[in-house]
Amino acid sequence: MAALEHLLQAQAGGGPSLWRAREFARRASQGIGTGYAALDAALYERGWPSAGLVELLGDAHGIGELRLLTPALAALSQREDGWIAWVDPPFVPYAPALQAAGVDPAKVLLVRTKSQGERLWALEQALGHGTCCAVLGWLAEASFAALRRLLLAARQGQAWGSLFRPASAAGQASAAELRLRLIAKPNNRLQVAIAKRRGGWPAAAIELALAA
Repeated sequence: MAALEHLLQAQAGGGPSLWRAREFARRASQGIGTGYAALDAALYERGWPSAGLVELLGDAHGIGELRLLTPALAALSQREDGWIAWVDPPFVPYAPALQAAGVDPAKVLLVRTKSQGERLWALEQALGHGTCCAVLGWLAEASFAALRRLLLAARQGQAWGSLFRPASAAGQASAAELRLRLIAKPNNRLQVAIAKRRGGWPAAAIELALAA
């Protein structure tokens, strides 16, 4: 954890690759395009919240949840100098696949923790520090208070936070601004049901064709 804090501090210290949160804040209200027109049209920001928290609820890993985010991650990695932090992913991110999808592997920051407390701390630091443009976290359990802290950190750091959580978490209260229920479908498709969204009621499911 000390190494993570040192790295974030070093990135904030200056230099040509410094990502400035105040510059990104000017675009915060615009959202980050998802790469899927039907999904953008259903979201308040017309995309992922560029300073907010998203929950992606699914029954298993590898159902297309990362491909759902890849177009936006690729756009950010090409446009911004900030880190894209991955906190405790279940598998090691495969750099050649990320690069083929347009995500710059040099901007991927992989964080491993040893406990739930460390995981929440790492997520809060990455979201709130102002040097990460996107933070992905795998979080099986979290209280409403913990999610509220992560939401406030995302707003402070002007970062897009995405939490991958089990489908069973749908029955729990959440401070996340956007909650999506993901269900794999045949032929490389993903069903996305909007369980909670800013500025509107839950919405009917949308079926998206994912990139190969």
